[in-house]
Amino acid sequence: MSFARIVVPEVLDGLPADDPDAQRSRRDLHRVHRVMGSRGIVSRALRSLPSSLPLLPNARPMRILELGAGDGSLMLGVARSLQDEWGKVSLTLLDFHNLLSEATTASYAAVGWEVRAQVGDVLNWADGEGKSEAVDGLPHDAPHWDLIVANLFLHHFQTPQLSTILAAAAVRSQHFFACEPRRARLALVGSHLIGALGVNAVTREDAVLSVRAGFRDNELSQCWPANELGWTLSEYSAGLFSHCFIASRAREPNSESR
Repeated sequence: MSFARIVVPEVLDGLPADDPDAQRSRRDLHRVHRVMGSRGIVSRALRSLPSSLPLLPNARPMRILELGAGDGSLMLGVARSLQDEWGKVSLTLLDFHNLLSEATTASYAAVGWEVRAQVGDVLNWADGEGKSEAVDGLPHDAPHWDLIVANLFLHHFQTPQLSTILAAAAVRSQHFFACEPRRARLALVGSHLIGALGVNAVTREDAVLSVRAGFRDNELSQCWPANELGWTLSEYSAGLFSHCFIASRAREPNSESR
């Protein structure tokens, strides 16, 4: 069964960060991620990235940006999965609210990842922030990030906004990975049954909206900028409810020195 993509504002997005229902819903998302197997899906995808992903344990840390990162708990699980395989990592969590706790920061440090929160609107980031500025001594034409990650985030945006975000990612990253809701009948049925997990009304309503705004087939690839050459794109289903997208840039000469 195929149905049209419909994007409407989710309830959680309209609640203040300190609203009790919002706080409960964010805790619910930890449970939802476990059921969806999100940590394993993201970890396997990052392990599959080609060797052009620079792993530089004796030089600068790998730079990772997560869009719509929330409290950073999902990527913390990924960091724990990859700690024996990756070198030093500098992770930036971009979100409309700073939800990064001291305890989570310490947990990242325990696995060798440095983490910081960046508060802002992703559309402001995409529209112009830092497009022409050098970062940490990088040349002006160098990607700012080795990897940009989005998890259950891109489905919040209509196609024009989505294209803007992906165009910015193509300019500023070496690799991009997204794990989103799959827009399919099974996922829609599952979203209506999510109350069995004991989640609150906000999470129950948003789960259905997320699936209806999700992705299938090559919809994310079609939003990737066609004028950005040298990228390999891949989309695939993962688990029962997830849809994934990977974009990898061809390796640049002397990238190890950056």
